[in-house]
Amino acid sequence: MQTAVSQTSPPKKSFLYDPKVRGAFYQVVLVAAIIFLFYIAATNAIDNLQRAKIASGFGFLNNTAGFDISQTLIRFSAAGGTYGDAFIVGLLNTLVVSAIGIFFTTFLGFLIGIARLSKNWMVAKVAMVYVETLRNIPLLVQLLFWYIAVLGALPQPRNSLEMGAGFYLNARGLFMARPLWGTNIGLLVAALVIGLVGTFIYRRWAKQQQEQTGRQYPVGKVTLALVLGLPILTWIILALIGANPITFELPRKGTFNLTGGMQVLPEFVALLLGLVTYTAAFIAEVVRAGILAVSKGQTEAAGSLGLTPGQTLRLVVIPQAMRVIIPPLTSQYLNLTKNSSLAVAIGYPDLVQVFMGTVLNQTGQAIEVVVITMGVYLTISLLTSFIMNVYNRRVAIVER
Repeated sequence: MQTAVSQTSPPKKSFLYDPKVRGAFYQVVLVAAIIFLFYIAATNAIDNLQRAKIASGFGFLNNTAGFDISQTLIRFSAAGGTYGDAFIVGLLNTLVVSAIGIFFTTFLGFLIGIARLSKNWMVAKVAMVYVETLRNIPLLVQLLFWYIAVLGALPQPRNSLEMGAGFYLNARGLFMARPLWGTNIGLLVAALVIGLVGTFIYRRWAKQQQEQTGRQYPVGKVTLALVLGLPILTWIILALIGANPITFELPRKGTFNLTGGMQVLPEFVALLLGLVTYTAAFIAEVVRAGILAVSKGQTEAAGSLGLTPGQTLRLVVIPQAMRVIIPPLTSQYLNLTKNSSLAVAIGYPDLVQVFMGTVLNQTGQAIEVVVITMGVYLTISLLTSFIMNVYNRRVAIVER
């Protein structure tokens, strides 16, 4: 006879002891506490403003600013510009120095990081001295060094250093040719767009061909020809037929000053040099760590296939190292953007100097100005992180 084996179900866990329920409960309590604290802070701030008879709100952005800004990428004047326009000017100046700084600091950081692993003793030691020196000196000190000791020692405009091709360097900055856009500039822009689209299509096709046949195509040369060669060729053709899309206004050296052309402020140059050289020292260490994280067997396998050291670094080591490099590299990009706020120390008109400095002092709208500035930096940081995370997912190892 077969006896039925009774199956007893396991005892049910108490609702209060469920880890998921407890986790959700603690999160709800934490969020409620944070909201309550923000509510108390906002209520207290409003009461204090009312007692001090200080107007609140963002209506002050429409009031006339009444001050000039040394560097503006949009049209701005003391008589017609508003505080809102001053905010946009400061924001654009911050974005410009951050974007240019990220580009150059990435190039310099990768160069120094690779140099630190060089088999040449002199190259490796020079790179090591660069990293250990610059990353251990406060950025503010370096900015003052570039601004006072280096750029401040340049001659006055009447004794400007002539660098050729319309470039003059003096204590007031770098003077160069100013581009003047003609009526046919749209054709040049169209050529650039066509080159970018053609590059995208060609790179996808070359990648598919390499995956299918193993054959490599000159992607770099074709990209250079399409992105730069096509617009330059279009420019030359238009110039030959008398429809030049771009002309240049060269600076002219006068008795006491330079006239014409375009001026790059010494404050901008000092800030850019300080941010690039300082952040590149940290990126160099990130790159070195990423390269060392790649197994030595990868290099040996590439050498056995006949790849040169340069090809091994470019095609084998760096693509694998990027998976380690990108997360800390993102942090360095964010640090560079936030460190640009130190521009106030040398007088560069960035967002902090213009908006949190001059605008706040004139309007007294401290809460509104601080909240806007914090929101701007938060947005820039989140956008940068999002872009880098998207790229990080593209180069991440796909597990099966």
